[in-house]
Amino acid sequence: MKAPAPEIRTLATVTDYTRLCQLPAPVHPLLTLIDLEQTRNNAVPADFTPVVQQLYSVWVKKNLKGRVHYGHQSYDFGEGVMGFVAPGQVFAIDASLDISGISGWMLVFHPDLLRKHPLGQKITGYGFFSYQVHEALHLSAREEALLDGLLDGIRAEYERPIDAFSQDVIVAQLDVLLTYANRFYHRQFLTRRTAEHDLLSRFEAALNAYFTTEPGEQPLPTVQHFADALHVSPAYLSDMLRALTGQSTQQHIHHALIEKAKRLLLTTSLTINETAFQLGFEYPQYFSRLFKSKTGLTPAAFRVSAR
Repeated sequence: MKAPAPEIRTLATVTDYTRLCQLPAPVHPLLTLIDLEQTRNNAVPADFTPVVQQLYSVWVKKNLKGRVHYGHQSYDFGEGVMGFVAPGQVFAIDASLDISGISGWMLVFHPDLLRKHPLGQKITGYGFFSYQVHEALHLSAREEALLDGLLDGIRAEYERPIDAFSQDVIVAQLDVLLTYANRFYHRQFLTRRTAEHDLLSRFEAALNAYFTTEPGEQPLPTVQHFADALHVSPAYLSDMLRALTGQSTQQHIHHALIEKAKRLLLTTSLTINETAFQLGFEYPQYFSRLFKSKTGLTPAAFRVSAR
């Protein structure tokens, strides 16, 4: 008999999060700033069950001995990295986790903190909130010092008595912090050349292999398909490709798809509808619209123009 799935608890408020960490209640109802050294003496419960948080969190963790699991991935934070978690993600920790030497910080905030601010919409465009944990940001000493300075500003405002300007100031500082994180990720894509260029090469090989199969053997490819094949998240793959090549994963797929379509149109007698089906399109009209948007010609017009 299959073992029952573990119960998953929900952290709906910032207070729920501080209780989980065995810390005092937050000063601000929608945000808390946690010095991870304060959690060193808090033992990890032996019966810790998976948790899903309806909150955002941004953290830098160091000297954590053991593994924390986010989604289907696990990560050892011994080397010190920066990460981001969006609402709806599940995490769990091993009972053997040793936090006696942990350091770093964590910002946990409720989506309502951003609701009336442009950052509430802007944050949904930051792909790194959807990255897997092993795709965390590796900071240089200078970058870490800069973020620590920004954190000091947030801490100073957080510790002040709340007034009519508190939320605006905190959100503005958080916006700057996330903008720097976005810059640092872009730097990481460019400077970690061995790892990222290896990933680019493997993606190009996978894309080429997919489109050199015999027509009709595979469905229309998706970003998720290639991300799964390369063991990365879709958001990380697209951001990496955009940084290195200027095009997202979907744009690379469309380019390869159109090139294969051109070969079929020029080397076979298939009708336009048959060509669309061979490429994996369920609806030929979508194929025709995509082909025209990329080439400026309908498939039929392209076939005629090439004769």
